[in-house]
Amino acid sequence: MNIIETTNLTKSYADFTAVAGINLHIPKSTVYGFLGPNGAGKSTTMKMFLGLTKPTDGSFTINGKRYPENRVEILKEVGSFIEAPAFYGNLSGEENLEIIRKILGLPKSSVEEALEIVGLTQFKKRLAKKYSLGMKQRLGLASALIGKPPILILDEPTNGLDPVGIHEIRTLIRSLPEKFDCTVLVSSHLLSEIELMADNVGILNHGHMLFEGTLDELKSSAASSGYPTDNLEDTFLALINSDNQKRGVVR
Repeated sequence: MNIIETTNLTKSYADFTAVAGINLHIPKSTVYGFLGPNGAGKSTTMKMFLGLTKPTDGSFTINGKRYPENRVEILKEVGSFIEAPAFYGNLSGEENLEIIRKILGLPKSSVEEALEIVGLTQFKKRLAKKYSLGMKQRLGLASALIGKPPILILDEPTNGLDPVGIHEIRTLIRSLPEKFDCTVLVSSHLLSEIELMADNVGILNHGHMLFEGTLDELKSSAASSGYPTDNLEDTFLALINSDNQKRGVVR
């Protein structure tokens, strides 16, 4: 069963099309890796799911609810982490989450649970401005996870982290579907990162879907097109470069 589906989802700005009629199928209780170079349209798609920008054309459903008719119901089921999370620097990590808890009308215990999940319990009284970049990313994840929503939308959650931080966040994301029966849509421009946590991938370039399926299906699809398959990062780059050549785009 797919928890998120789009039908010809499109977003245009004047003479520029950021997302061009894409059809996504995101299975329930999986990690779905949303891949593409910077500027491919990943963030724009995620912002449409969150009601932050309106589609120009097409439609989508999230957990059986259709946008825009059920916009408010959709938002209640989605936790998100888009771009660098913004916090009140003069409040502690715990106090920042407490604000979100009150807005969402969640029980008091949900702040402690979210801090525990992301491993910030011992730093909960520290001011957010004193958090390292990795801790800020964790706090961003905690704010997405609070209340254990059935769907998580995470845009480049490991951006700017060192290898240890990347590994920790990746391990956490990989564990979420099994722990909480949730579905995670996570974007990145690095296939090497997605490869270690995703069940399915969708590859976007210049707003167009180039591929959707499992990593094994990506390998066999690439092999039949004559692309390298020994290293999936090379496969991904070959796919993007080939598409750019077809479009006459120089990157």
